[in-house]
Amino acid sequence: MTGGAPAQRQARAVRLGPRSVAALLLVSAVGVAGFGWPFLAPPDASLNAHAQDAPWLFAGLLVLLVAVVAATISESGLGPKAVAMLGVLAAAGAALRPIGAGTAGLEPMFFLMVLSGRVLGPGFGFVLGSVTMFASALLTGGVGPWMPFQMLSMGWFTMGAGLLPGPDRLRGRAELLTLAAYGFLAAFAYGTVMNLAGWTFMNTLASDIAFDPDASVPDNLARFVAYCLATSLGWDGGRAAMTVVLTLTLGTTLLKALRRATRRAAFEAPVTFEEAGEVSRPT
Repeated sequence: MTGGAPAQRQARAVRLGPRSVAALLLVSAVGVAGFGWPFLAPPDASLNAHAQDAPWLFAGLLVLLVAVVAATISESGLGPKAVAMLGVLAAAGAALRPIGAGTAGLEPMFFLMVLSGRVLGPGFGFVLGSVTMFASALLTGGVGPWMPFQMLSMGWFTMGAGLLPGPDRLRGRAELLTLAAYGFLAAFAYGTVMNLAGWTFMNTLASDIAFDPDASVPDNLARFVAYCLATSLGWDGGRAAMTVVLTLTLGTTLLKALRRATRRAAFEAPVTFEEAGEVSRPT
């Protein structure tokens, strides 16, 4: 690029190393199995005989795996400054979630997660999404077998924003439109994935759209689509619409604030040792 200053590379709170990537892949693989086992297990599989117990099994396993991922990412560079920002953003997200609870899916926390993941990267985004959902569950009393699935889903949601292209060069309206489009699609994806976690708890005697362990995969897929249309389409639409509106109206201001805070925190600035044992720290 000529005639101007080169694009400044934005700071990231966490750089993903090989162990962090491996841990994320592991928890994602188990998460896919935990969410999608009704379609992955054949009708005669022994797992289907314990359809009501399977979500509890995966929930317990996911808690351990999410903890492993968080610990691994922490070893990759989640320093005190990043931990402080993680705490502030997680507290803000947890406080925002109850505002729209029960009101047509109008949940402003999703917009905060999208912009935070964008600025701070996929590693920080995954930890932030998971911790925010955990804190929110404690705040609202929403602790149950669904909580680990919410933590994983929100971790994916926030991490996806950090994986969007052009983190160092895409700015202005183009960036806002990209984030709004991602938030819109990811809001529906989050709702659909979470439907998988709750769908298997339904009793087939109570509803003809519940998961049937004796049915074929196409039949259960049709039941699941009907379940989504009947129970969450409107809710997911409200979540997606609010995420788009808040991103387009408040996104520029919040992105600038997050990037300024990240630069001031200087997450990646090295500590150098000078003469007489003095330590030079970034200002």
